[in-house]
Amino acid sequence: MIPVQGFKGAKVAVLGLGRSGLATARALQAGGAEPLLWDDSPEARAKAEAEGFACTDLTRNGAFEGVACLVTSPGIPHLYPQPNKVIARALEAGIPVDNDIGLFFRSYATPDWDDYETTPRVICVTGSNGKSTTTALIHHILEVAGRPTQMAGNIGKGVLSIDPPQDGEVVVLELSSYQTDLARHLTPDIAVFTNLSPDHLDRHNGMGGYFAAKRRLFAEGGPDRAVIGVDEVEGRYLANQMAEGPQDDRVIRISSGQKLEGFGWSVFARKGFLAEWRKGKQMASIDLRGVAGLPGAHNHQNACAAYAACRSLGIAPRLIEGAFHSFAGLPHRSQLVGERVGVRFINDSKATNVDSAAKALQAFGKIRWIAGGMGKDGGIAALQPFLGSVVKAYLIGHSARDFALQLGDTPHEICETMDRAVARAGEEAEAGEVVLLAPAAASFDQYPNFEKRGEDFTARVRALIG
Repeated sequence: MIPVQGFKGAKVAVLGLGRSGLATARALQAGGAEPLLWDDSPEARAKAEAEGFACTDLTRNGAFEGVACLVTSPGIPHLYPQPNKVIARALEAGIPVDNDIGLFFRSYATPDWDDYETTPRVICVTGSNGKSTTTALIHHILEVAGRPTQMAGNIGKGVLSIDPPQDGEVVVLELSSYQTDLARHLTPDIAVFTNLSPDHLDRHNGMGGYFAAKRRLFAEGGPDRAVIGVDEVEGRYLANQMAEGPQDDRVIRISSGQKLEGFGWSVFARKGFLAEWRKGKQMASIDLRGVAGLPGAHNHQNACAAYAACRSLGIAPRLIEGAFHSFAGLPHRSQLVGERVGVRFINDSKATNVDSAAKALQAFGKIRWIAGGMGKDGGIAALQPFLGSVVKAYLIGHSARDFALQLGDTPHEICETMDRAVARAGEEAEAGEVVLLAPAAASFDQYPNFEKRGEDFTARVRALIG
């Protein structure tokens, strides 16, 4: 646990008692603060009270009297589409509003660090797609390199639940736009921006607000090193703002598909090969085509981001290459579930939007595509350019019929349920084909989250292949 600093003897309100909320309450208490907890759910309040915490109705008048700060969980809106009523009260009263990420950065460093030979470092990863894989891959490389490391944030543990750092430790954090948007303190040593595509637009009042939330990690954080994906104009703009010029190697530009040779430091992947260039010279090259845990161009971009972050820490290219090959990948992200008579079954349940589904469709050939769920604005119309490899689509969930209307000439079948979709795709698939779950939709019509959807797919595939 990271005890929260700066609130000893003070009352701190905590809104939302999920994983991060309870971890925040424990860390505040450990730092000498008096946490006042609230959640609209009676079950969540009961769980907190069972741990000995006091629950205070933050919706009542006068609830913020004597309160030094309100800490809110990332899933609770603080601005758009409209502030939660508790947060609105805090804003009206002038009470500082923060989240666990802000508390982490104000509390992570301690006087014990004066005795360390190597100062602990923090790497933060944000972006629309690939955050989790990039974060886990950096963490895996550090483990292979023998560096003490922990992984937290939007993946693994909550940030305040990790252990106090050892000498030379590197903490790797995945941060969503919800987390970067509100944190009052953001001071990463290395910040990584993977890419940007439309997502969470209602929460950020449009694409500009969404990008602004991501950009705060760099503009507010002032990292020593910035690793920035430049395959979209927003990334190019961000790299331009962070660098004093093209030769400024404090910014490492990364790409999947572009050759980046005119910069002080760049890492890019083309035709399955990763290349590192510094000051006009190629420093290293890695063949990514045989790396089973990182299939497709989108994962090659993730590899470039992780490579650049780890090179910033002085880890050798050959060691990173070996770690790539031992990386098993993450569940629900281009995860190989199994194979039967030459047919591979791939679980990419995390592909909840059109952009991530497009990347999955480009990663494989001859695809039996399982898609559908709670569709987002525009459905799957934007996927038309990527349907050439789809042999047939098997549509499930609430948006199955809407998706069918947008498939054009692509053969398809409305299956409605995962059970039928897996069975039909398994029956019809031939050797050399891939049965791919890449829903291009949220899961909430049939599952509580994308993980449960992926687990259902996995269970049904394993029953099918025996």
